[in-house]
Amino acid sequence: MLGKLTWQAIPFDQPIPLYSAAVVGVMLLAVLVWVAAKGYVPYLWREWFTSVDHKRIGVMYCVLALVMLLRGFIDALMMRAQQAFAFHGAGFLPPEHYNQIFSAHGTIMIFFVAMPFMIGLINYVVPLQLGVRDVAFPTLNSVGFWLTAAGALLINISLVVGEFSRAGWIPYPPLSELQYSPGVGIDYYLWSLQISGAGTLIGGINIVTTILKTRAPGMRYTRMPIFCWTALAANLLIVAAFPILTASLAMLLLDRYLDFHFFTNEAGGNPMMFVNLIWAWGHPEVYILILPAFGAFSEVVSTFSGKPLFGYRSMVVATMAICILSFMVWLHHFFTMGAGADVNGFFGIMSMIIAVPTGVKVFNWLFTMYRGRVRFTAAMHWAVGFMVTFVIGGMTGVLLAVPPADFVLHNSLFLVAHFHNVIIGGVLFGAFAAYTFWFPKAFGFTLDERLGKAAFWCWFVGFYVSFTPLYAVGLLGMTRRLQHYTQPEWHPWLLIAGAGSLIILCGIALQAAQLFVSIRARARLAEPSGDPWDGRTLEWATPSPPPLFNFAVVPNVKGEEPYWGMKRKAVEAMHLSAEPHYAPIEVPRNSPTGFVTAFFAAAVGFALIWHIWWLAILGLIGAYATFVVFAWRDVAENVIPSDAVARIDRANRAARTLALQERYA
Repeated sequence: MLGKLTWQAIPFDQPIPLYSAAVVGVMLLAVLVWVAAKGYVPYLWREWFTSVDHKRIGVMYCVLALVMLLRGFIDALMMRAQQAFAFHGAGFLPPEHYNQIFSAHGTIMIFFVAMPFMIGLINYVVPLQLGVRDVAFPTLNSVGFWLTAAGALLINISLVVGEFSRAGWIPYPPLSELQYSPGVGIDYYLWSLQISGAGTLIGGINIVTTILKTRAPGMRYTRMPIFCWTALAANLLIVAAFPILTASLAMLLLDRYLDFHFFTNEAGGNPMMFVNLIWAWGHPEVYILILPAFGAFSEVVSTFSGKPLFGYRSMVVATMAICILSFMVWLHHFFTMGAGADVNGFFGIMSMIIAVPTGVKVFNWLFTMYRGRVRFTAAMHWAVGFMVTFVIGGMTGVLLAVPPADFVLHNSLFLVAHFHNVIIGGVLFGAFAAYTFWFPKAFGFTLDERLGKAAFWCWFVGFYVSFTPLYAVGLLGMTRRLQHYTQPEWHPWLLIAGAGSLIILCGIALQAAQLFVSIRARARLAEPSGDPWDGRTLEWATPSPPPLFNFAVVPNVKGEEPYWGMKRKAVEAMHLSAEPHYAPIEVPRNSPTGFVTAFFAAAVGFALIWHIWWLAILGLIGAYATFVVFAWRDVAENVIPSDAVARIDRANRAARTLALQERYA
C-alpha cells in the first residue's frame, strides 16, 4: 500500500539528519502553536495563503528564499567544517551523507534561494514600476508560487524520509541512472525540480505577458525602468530555457521509471546528451539569476547617486544582448568532452564576447556615480561591493573561457570559487541590496542602517576569506566534492575558508538582528510619505505599503522618469497636482487554487518518489478538480468603492504634502 516506503526510510542510524529534523520539527510546531494561539490563522489564510495580490506573492517568494537560505547555508557550514577537519581522517560526515549535503546545497541555493528571491522582487516591483494594478494572470501567479513552495517542501522532507541525491546539483548520468543510484535520492531531486520548474515557467509567462501587454498609458518600452527590462530579459530566458530543463529531467525520469535509454551507457543511450541539454538550460539560468540583480543595482545606484542612470539605451541593448548570447556559450561547462578544437574555440570566443555587455553595465554604473551626490546607505554598500566582487568573478570566468586553461582547472575548486564569486557577489548581493532598498515600500518602515552596514561588511570580508583560498587550492590541484584528503599543502587554505564561512555566519546573524530591531523600532523608522530614498520610479508614488489596487488613478506616463518629473513639478510649485477624480476599482478575488494545487502536487511528487500509485492518482484527480472548480467560479473580481479609494489616496497625498514642506520649505 505504501510502495517502497518503510520504517527503514527514516535515518535512525544517522544522528545528524535525525537531530536536525527533530529541531526543525520542534521549531515549526512551536511557530504553528503560537500562530494558532494568537488567532492569526484566519488572517494568514485570508490575506496571504489565498491572496492573488502580486505584492503579497512577491513577499512570500522572498520569505521562502530567506528560509531556504538558512538551510542551504547550514549545508555550506557543514561542508567547510568537514573539509577543514578531514585532513588525514574521515571527518565527522560519512561519505554518503557528505554527498547528499553538497548536492542539496547547490540545488537549494540555485532553485530555492536565488530563483525565488529574484522572482519575488520581480513580482513585487515590476507592476508598480509599470504603473499597473496587478500582473496579467493573478491566480496563475499564486499557483506558480505555491508550486515552487511544494518543490522546496519535498527537498526538506528528504532530510528525514529517505535520502537526497548524491549525484551533485546537476545529476550527470550514468551516475544518476537507476543502475548506479537505486535509492530515492535522485527521485526526490527530479520531482521537486519538475514541480517547482512548472511554477517557475508559469511565473515567467505571467511576467512576460505583464510587461509586454499591461503597461500604463504612455509607458513605452524606452520609458520602462531598467529593472523592468532586466525582468523582461530574465523571464524571456525562463520561457525559452525551462522547457529544456523539464524535458531533460523527464527523459531521465523515463530512464529510471520505465527503463528507457535516453542517457544510459547501453542500448543507444548517450550520457553526454544529458550534459549538453542540461547546460543549454544551465547557462541561461545564470543570467536568469543575475539580470534582475543588475536591474536592482541600476535602481539603487541611480537613486543614491541622485542622477538618472548613465547610458540608459546602452543599458537596454546590453541587457538584451546578454539575453541572446546566453544561449551561445553552454559548451564552456565541458570543454573536456572532446568536441574538438573548432567547437571549443567557438564557444570560448562567445564566452569572452558575452563579457562585453556586462562590462558596459559596470561602466554605466560607475559613470552614474561620477559627480553624483552619492549617499552611502546600506543598499549602496551592497552595490559597490558587488561591482568589485563581480568584476573579479567575471575575470576568472574569462580565464576559464580559454579552453587550454579550462582543461587544467576543470572540476577544481578554482571553478567553485569562480561560480560563488559571481553568484554570491552578483545574485546574493543584488538580492540583499534590493531587499534593503524596497523593504520600506513593502512594509512602511526602513531597516536599521547601522546593522545593515555591519552585515554587509561581514558578508563582504567573509566572502573573500572563504573563497579566495579556494582559488589557491584549486590551482594546487584540489578537485571539488572531496570528502577527505591527505595533501598537507591544501589544509591551511581550507582552514582559512572555514573561518570565512564563520564570518559570513556573523553577517547572517546581523541581518536577523537588523530585522528584529527594525520591527521593534518601526514607529521611529516609519516613512509615511512612501518615498524614503527620494526615488525616481513609479513605485515610490504609491503609499507604503501600497494598497491592494496600487494606484488610485493609473498614471499617464510622460518622460523616462515619470515620478521624478512629477516630483520636480511639485517641488517648484510647493504643492501636489490637483486631486484626481476617483472611480470604483475592480480587483481580482482571493483564491485558494494555488495553495490547494500545490498540496496535491506535493502529494503526487511524494507518491511517485515512493511508488505509492494510488496516492499519485488521487493527487492528480484532486489537482484537476481544483482547476475545474476555479474555472466554474461565478464572481472573479471584487469592487473597491470610490470613497474607499479616495480615503486611501487623500491620506497618502496629505503625508506627501507634509514631507514636501519639511524637505524643501
